[in-house]
Amino acid sequence: MSKTIITTVLLTSLLGGLMATQVNAAEVIRHKLPNSDFPISLAVEIPPGATVVNLSGVVPPIADSKADPKTLAAYGDTEVQTVNVLKNIEGTLKSLNLTMGDVVKMQVYLVGTPETGKMDFAGFMKGYTQFFGTAAQPKLPTRSAFQVAGLANPNYLVEIEVTAVRP
Repeated sequence: MSKTIITTVLLTSLLGGLMATQVNAAEVIRHKLPNSDFPISLAVEIPPGATVVNLSGVVPPIADSKADPKTLAAYGDTEVQTVNVLKNIEGTLKSLNLTMGDVVKMQVYLVGTPETGKMDFAGFMKGYTQFFGTAAQPKLPTRSAFQVAGLANPNYLVEIEVTAVRP
């Protein structure tokens, strides 16, 4: 064989391999929970060649500027805080050319409410389901939710960390 043919075959093989890697990188696989409609994934497979992007924990901004900023009323209940945290995450992802659909893992830290001392999981879910498992954004991350004793500000009820994948 001539050197030109060998070079052409090698380059074709190399390019074919690179193209296959790019196709595989676009295929994040999300496994559904069996026999459940709960809006999280059982598992998510991240293919070779994808870039993993970890966001630091995000806490809620002040929701009511008329309320004393040193009170829970300024930040809102668990649902309000969840929505505002997820909006901030959505904005950060957008600045990185990612979307909520690129989120593959979520860790949620919830503080017990002053009334019960227990985390308001129902309030969290009301906020969460506005962003995940919707017709507009059906892709579900894996997720863990923990009740913690407290967060950096005593009026924070929610902190969320996410991992996203750039195919």
